[in-house]
Amino acid sequence: SLSVNTGRKVEEILAIDYPHFVKFTDQILEIGKIYQSYKMQNSLLDYDDLLIYLRKFLFDLSPGAKNLLSTIKFVMVDEYQDTNKLQADIVQGLAQNHNNVMVVGDDSQSIYSFRGANFKNIMDFPNLFKNVEIIKLEENYRSTQSVLNFANYIIDHAIEKYEKHLFTRKPFGELPAIVSAATENMQSRFIVDKILELREENVPLSDIAILFRNSYFSFDLEIELNKANIPFVKFGGMKFVETAHVKDILAFMRIAANPKDFVSWYRILLLHEGIGPKKAQMILDEISQRKIHLKANPDAIAERSSFGEKLYQLFVLLHDLHSKKETPAEKAVQAIKYYDPLFMNKYDDFNKRKKDLEVFVNIAENYRSLDSFLADMALEPPQDTVTDVEAEDKENEKLVLSTIHSAKGLEWHSVFIIHALEGMFPSGQSYESIEALEEERRLMYVASTRAKQNLFVSYPMNIFDRFQGVTISKRSRFIDGISDELADEYLLEEEY
Repeated sequence: SLSVNTGRKVEEILAIDYPHFVKFTDQILEIGKIYQSYKMQNSLLDYDDLLIYLRKFLFDLSPGAKNLLSTIKFVMVDEYQDTNKLQADIVQGLAQNHNNVMVVGDDSQSIYSFRGANFKNIMDFPNLFKNVEIIKLEENYRSTQSVLNFANYIIDHAIEKYEKHLFTRKPFGELPAIVSAATENMQSRFIVDKILELREENVPLSDIAILFRNSYFSFDLEIELNKANIPFVKFGGMKFVETAHVKDILAFMRIAANPKDFVSWYRILLLHEGIGPKKAQMILDEISQRKIHLKANPDAIAERSSFGEKLYQLFVLLHDLHSKKETPAEKAVQAIKYYDPLFMNKYDDFNKRKKDLEVFVNIAENYRSLDSFLADMALEPPQDTVTDVEAEDKENEKLVLSTIHSAKGLEWHSVFIIHALEGMFPSGQSYESIEALEEERRLMYVASTRAKQNLFVSYPMNIFDRFQGVTISKRSRFIDGISDELADEYLLEEEY
C-alpha cells in the first residue's frame, strides 16, 4: 500500500523502513503478484485500487469521465499537506476542465511522510495551476504570543516553507521554559512536581499534556507518575507496563521475587514452543506439589519434573534470579538474555520492540530492591477506549501522554515536550536526509503550538545506558541558540 500511494518501489521501502525483512524481498514481491492475481480472478478491488482506477479513469478522458467532469465546477480539499502523490494526482484530474481548486493546508504541519504524505504536494501547488492565489491565515486563536514567538522561531529556520508569522490578540503570557536536567529521571521528577503545582493552581489534569517524539521516551516518566499516583492516559503507543514484551520480562522478575506467582509462571511457560495451556497447567500442578522448587538445584528440579529436560535452561535462569543477590538491573539483563530468542520468534516487529527492553534495564538501574521495583511497575487497569476516557468525571480526570503525531489538531493549557535531544528529537534516523530533518523541525513546531498557556521543553544532559555507560547529550538543534527574549532557561540542580 505504501508503495502504491508514494510511487516508491517495494525494494526501496523494505531497505529503508523494514531492513529486517530485506532477506524476504523475493518472497514479498511474489506474494504481491499472487495478491494482484487473486483480485483479478475474483473481480475484487482494494482501497488502493479505487484510487488507482479513479486516477486512470479521470486522465483517460473516456465519455464517462468527460460526463463526470462536466458536472464538477469546484474542487475543495482540506488538510492538503497530508495528501500523498496519488491523491494529489486525483485532485488535478478532477479539476482539469476548469482549474477551480481551493486547498486548505499548513505546510508547517506536514508530518506524516511515514504514512505516505508528500510535503511537495502543498509546496508545488502554485506550479500545478495557473494564476494561483495564496491566502495566509496567520492569526492564531489558541496560544499566547510568547508561545507563538517560540514556534515562529522554530519554523523560521525551515529550508523550504511559505513565509508566515503567527500572531494573536491574546495576552502575551509567560515565556516558554527550556529545562536542562542532569538525568532522565530528574527530568521525570521535575515534570511530576510541575504537574502537581499546576493542579494546585486549578489546571485540570486533562488540560495538561506530555508530548514526545517516540513512545518509549515516556517510560521513565510513566513510572514516576505511578509513584506519585497521577492518573494518565497514553495515545500513540501503549503504556510501558502494558506492552506484551515488557509484561513477559516482568513475569520473570515476579517469579524471582515470588516463586509461587502462578500467573507469571503461566505466562512464561506459554512462551515456549510445544507448551500450550494444558501442559502449562500440568507444570503449575508440579510447582504447587513442590516437585519444582526454585531454591533447589536446577538438576534436582529437572529430575523431579516430567518437563525437566525441555525446560532445564528456564529452571537454571529462575533458580539464579531467585537465589542470587543481584540488583534488579542485573536480574533484568539475565532474563532478557534468555528471553531474546523467544522474543524474536514471537514478534515480527522485534526490532522496534527491542528498544523498550533496553529502557527496561535502564529504569531498573534506579532501584536497589526488587520488591520496590516491582511495586512501582505495578500495572493499573488499562482504559478500553477513548470514549471511556472522555466519559471520566472531573474527579477521575487523567493527564495526557501522547506522541506528537497523535496530538496534531489538539490543544492543552500546559504542554511539556520531553527529550529535546540530538539523536532523539530530531531522531537519529532523520540525519540521513535533509527532507527527514525538515519534517522533524515541523514536528517540533506542531508540538509547540499545542500549548495554549504554558510550554515547557526539557532534556536530560546525561543519558545512561547500561551497556554504553553515561553519555553527554546535546540539546536539540531546534532549540539551540534560542534567545532569552523567547524562552527562559532553567538548569535543575543535582539535589533536585
